[in-house]
Amino acid sequence: MQIAFSGSPRSSIGVEWELELVDRATGELRSGATEILSELARVRGAEHPKVKHELLESCVEIITSVCGTVGEALADLEGTVGEVRLAADPLGLDLMCSGSHPTTDWSTQSISPSPRYHKLIEQMQWMARQMQIFGVHVHVGVQSGKKAVSIVNALTAYIPHLLALSASSPYWTGTDTGLASYRSKVFEGLPTAGPPYLLSGWPQFEELMETLIAAGTISTIRDIWWDIRPHPDFGTVELRIFDGLPTLLEIGVAASLSQCLVEVLSTQLDRGYTLPVPHDWIIRENKWRAARYGLGAEIIVDERGTTQPLRESIVGLVHELEPVAERLGCAEQLAGAHTVLAHGPSCERQRRVAASHGGDLRAVVDHLIDEMRSGRPAAA
Repeated sequence: MQIAFSGSPRSSIGVEWELELVDRATGELRSGATEILSELARVRGAEHPKVKHELLESCVEIITSVCGTVGEALADLEGTVGEVRLAADPLGLDLMCSGSHPTTDWSTQSISPSPRYHKLIEQMQWMARQMQIFGVHVHVGVQSGKKAVSIVNALTAYIPHLLALSASSPYWTGTDTGLASYRSKVFEGLPTAGPPYLLSGWPQFEELMETLIAAGTISTIRDIWWDIRPHPDFGTVELRIFDGLPTLLEIGVAASLSQCLVEVLSTQLDRGYTLPVPHDWIIRENKWRAARYGLGAEIIVDERGTTQPLRESIVGLVHELEPVAERLGCAEQLAGAHTVLAHGPSCERQRRVAASHGGDLRAVVDHLIDEMRSGRPAAA
């Protein structure tokens, strides 16, 4: 099975942001996606190209155009969020984003009308039905499928860094899970989610897709939900590891880290280097540590079991990427990582709010709504 890879302009960037629709009176998730999409279509006279259904009727996904810089992508998102907010406001709905809603029971939520999602529910049953989770996906353009597979393999070393900085799902149906990112573990309930397979090259990717489609495991490549994956149609490497991010500043951090890392790895391939690939068991253990402990994790850095504080590793990584960020025009957004390190990722901020309000998780919801409006993480 030959799969065409539509190469993209080098290090072009696109972002997908899944937004929760929250009832203003109760703070719970509430259906409204169909009404919002209908209103946007009425205003524009056509279907909105940047606002889409997601699995749940209480979520809409906004997407950017293909952008040259992170700043351009953030401006694109901000404009679309403004349009969605205007459509949501008369419905009594507020917007927020986190890896999981702190209190809403997933069994109360309605599924979007898309046949694809109903087919998913039929196939996966509760493993899909409970997917009341929200994320951010970043696409970075690469020139070939061969490059994409090599870059995906190498990027697995940075799964804990990207997950810990974005971790925003400590609560599940009103309970503190004890994890920084419960979303990442819920998602792994699907058979084609989780860390990517470490493949030898594009032909093996084609072989894998042919096997899974022929066996009926998937219908299309879109049914592969790895944490990081090649996207043949877009000609990108897609980083899907991020929990839902409440603020544009944090979106900028995720996008700039993604763009810089892919650019660095692409340059190394151009120079004839073979990219390093961590062992599968180290990838999975480090992901677990980041999901459990967030920035407080100690990650494994070699086969001897040597560990390093993840926070320290992130500081070093941001410093190493600064010259690349300058060239790509995303130095300001990359520097936002220091703000996240100072204030804590969303999981820490949510827990601080809950603690200061006697465990009241409605206060956490209000905090997330306020952060999205301000565009910046709230200080400790």
